[in-house]
Amino acid sequence: MKNPISHRRSPLTGAAMLVLAGFAVIAGPTLAPASAQAQNAKAPQAAAGFVQSLGDKAIATLADPKVNDEQAKTVFRELLNENFDINTISRFVLGRYWNVANDAQKKEYQTLFEQMIVEVYAERFSQYAGESFKVGGAQAAGANDAVVMSQVLRPNGPPVNVSWRVRNRDGNFKIIDVIVENVSMSVTQRSEFASVIESNGGRFDALLAALRQRIQTAAN
Repeated sequence: MKNPISHRRSPLTGAAMLVLAGFAVIAGPTLAPASAQAQNAKAPQAAAGFVQSLGDKAIATLADPKVNDEQAKTVFRELLNENFDINTISRFVLGRYWNVANDAQKKEYQTLFEQMIVEVYAERFSQYAGESFKVGGAQAAGANDAVVMSQVLRPNGPPVNVSWRVRNRDGNFKIIDVIVENVSMSVTQRSEFASVIESNGGRFDALLAALRQRIQTAAN
């Protein structure tokens, strides 16, 4: 198969390797009552606390040498489903090819997409012992989003700058994009998926096959 899904590694810690997040369409600024404005002013701080808690938990739990591979995958899947908007993620990464796929292909794609994230990244957390995660601040972005700035502090290298785009849905925070050193990881993955499909004559099944292969490789 031409152009299989990339195996390139990122310099990130495990928390930031939860990178396959969707990209939000940003709404324009809107006027709101004073009470709503006061509440919105607190949203970035709440989003920052959400990201800090997630990063601390991910590193502490999944870098624990007492956690075996299967336990790590279970914990990773729980963190992923609880804290990331997987539906938005998977649809954005697929781009215009979402409308090309039939219902059966869409269902398999979403299953494989989540499985790929878990298989590929869960085992990498064992490499991140000794690293720490620090949130530096947050700012509002549109009506319901906040961008949380953070750094991954590495004992044997310079810090890595990571920004998290967080969406507030009725008080529930979900991560929808991760930007590492000014590069959107969701956009990067979208480009790779499109390359696989386009290099195989526009066949959506080629992407499904590449995902299966990537999962099998990671699991072995």
